[in-house]
Amino acid sequence: MQINIKTSAANQTVVSRLTQRLPGGVKENIIARIALCFSLASGKRFMQNEFSIYDSQGKEYKDHILFDSANRDYYIALVCQSYGINKNNELIPKYVKLHIDHGLEQINYLFEKRPQYTFFDFLVEYLEKGIDSIEDAPISLDAVRNNNQHISKTTFTGPIDIRIGYNPETHAPINYCFNNTKTYNNQHIAVAGKSGSGKSQFALEFLRQLVTRTQGQVNFLFLDFKGISSDDRKKMEGFFKETHTTCINAPDVPFPLNPLSFIDNINDRNKLVGINKFVDIIAKYSNIGKRQQQTLKEAVQEAFIRKKGGDYPSLEEVYDLIIDRVGDNRDTLTEIMGRLSEYELFASKISNPSLFLNNNYYLSLSGELDSTVRFTSVFLIINYIFNVFSNMGSTEVNDNYREMRYVLMIDEAHDLFREKKSLEILEVILRKIRSYGVSVFLLSQGITEYNTANFDFSQECETSFLLPINDIANTKAINKFLGLTIKDGNTAIRNIEKLKNGQAISNMKEYPKTEVFDVVQYWKESL
Repeated sequence: MQINIKTSAANQTVVSRLTQRLPGGVKENIIARIALCFSLASGKRFMQNEFSIYDSQGKEYKDHILFDSANRDYYIALVCQSYGINKNNELIPKYVKLHIDHGLEQINYLFEKRPQYTFFDFLVEYLEKGIDSIEDAPISLDAVRNNNQHISKTTFTGPIDIRIGYNPETHAPINYCFNNTKTYNNQHIAVAGKSGSGKSQFALEFLRQLVTRTQGQVNFLFLDFKGISSDDRKKMEGFFKETHTTCINAPDVPFPLNPLSFIDNINDRNKLVGINKFVDIIAKYSNIGKRQQQTLKEAVQEAFIRKKGGDYPSLEEVYDLIIDRVGDNRDTLTEIMGRLSEYELFASKISNPSLFLNNNYYLSLSGELDSTVRFTSVFLIINYIFNVFSNMGSTEVNDNYREMRYVLMIDEAHDLFREKKSLEILEVILRKIRSYGVSVFLLSQGITEYNTANFDFSQECETSFLLPINDIANTKAINKFLGLTIKDGNTAIRNIEKLKNGQAISNMKEYPKTEVFDVVQYWKESL
């Protein structure tokens, strides 16, 4: 679509007059571009009954003159976003003409009312307003764009058949292919089972088979909220060795990622949005006020400025810059950032950013960490994973099988569900990350924890496994968790009452959804 326009007759002289205020040698198409952006930024939106308010007897601009080829799409995108229209909409040339005329009028008015006003003053004033509007905009929970991300991740192509259990009567194995898109809309999994029901051993065996079936190409992070004791760690040494998993017991050993490294450290706009996202995560879990958020933002910005050669600042460096600003006035901001850096929960320098996601980790969050530090650090990790895979883009579906990259397994997920601040972020991640070859595997002690006031997390998980739970009388919640009809639910309830530890019913497609089966247990399978 060619966009050839003429300004109004009145604006022909305005074009020349305003162009003379620009540095020498600047052509008259520059002021037209500035006028277009200025008008759109003002919030002015034209109705169709206003299409004839300007004549077309003035300065003529051909498409290739009005827009340079390198940035033409950006100008068109601004118009499309402002009016919510497609890039091929036939009204775009009309909107461009109207906003150029309107912008010329508004800019000319500013200079007529302020004789000493220079174009440099104009640019500084309105660029600052534009930057302020970006900084003050509500923080989106979506991923932050990072054009400078240099992370490669192995991908597995083909079916991933996991032996999920056995028929209790025939002992025939039951296989579950969670990346079959013909059968499952997403690869997220929800598991509910009381303490001692066998859900953790079930999860470990799932991961063991995942590593084996994919030749280690699909990696995982196991988040353990209850913490791992020294005895349990010894018992799990076989699992760690067999799956090539590094066990990190925080805060004894730093986690091998820098939570600031999801931010684009080259593109200034992306960097600003990323810094705002980081500040927002800290604010959500520490309840810092607006003034403290601004202090944190300035400290992070300064930390990035001081880094050279593409390196990222550490949380300790950010904390030191905060202290430089606040001095002896310690508050909740210095407290949370001080503990995050003091505990050394995260590595300060990462030589190869691809290593983390191409290896398996079991992260145990010690009970000695207070809840604010625990939840903040967990969501810094989850945010990093979400952003990295979002910037990688979707994986392919080949012969109905989703290519898989990663499994994020969260044990004792009810701890997250109890935190209202966590829910919104988790909801976005579950919905957005499904096409990126990432499976979120949630384990909780009951089913009611999944169903919060505003969101039912089990409904975002395509497959649910129900092991013995305490609240077996809540038939409505059970039916919802498993996606059962009332008729199927009545049958399921009778079977649930008979469930023993190490048994489950599920809504997976490879086995009758009301029937009991013996779930795989790592300690048994590894014998």
